[in-house]
Amino acid sequence: MKLIDVPEGKTVQVVDIEGGMGVRNRLSAIGLYPGAPIKVVKSPPGPLIVEVAGSRIALGKGMAAKIEVKEV
Repeated sequence: MKLIDVPEGKTVQVVDIEGGMGVRNRLSAIGLYPGAPIKVVKSPPGPLIVEVAGSRIALGKGMAAKIEVKEV
C-alpha cells in the first residue's frame, strides 16, 4: 500500500521508497527509511502530514505516492 492511501490516525511501517538516490537520501534524512514507523496525522486534501520520531513532517502527494508501507 502507498502512504498516500493510509487513513488519518493509522500507524504504518515503511517498506520501500521508489525513486533515485536523491529522493531516498532526502527522505532518509528526515527519518523516512525502510523499517521506520510513521503515523499519518492528516491525509489529503492538501499535503499529507506524518509524525516520524516525534516530529511532524508535511509531504506532497507525489512524494507520498513513492513511499510503500505496510500495517504494523
